[in-house]
Amino acid sequence: MAEPVKGPASYFPSIEKKYGRPIAEWKDLIRSSPLARHMELVAWLKTEHGLGHGHANALVAHTLAERA
Repeated sequence: MAEPVKGPASYFPSIEKKYGRPIAEWKDLIRSSPLARHMELVAWLKTEHGLGHGHANALVAHTLAERA
């Protein structure tokens, strides 16, 4: 039996369903943004792309963690 998805990735299915874009596309947008700080990126996703705070936060956290 598969382990349930935890953390930011647990939001991914609902993000794809609600906003109609695959997660890879959102991550590409975040990576290509001139912004670098977590909350700047969250605010940008909320204002420019209409994401809710939780969804934006999950995408940014997951994407930035890949850089580490």
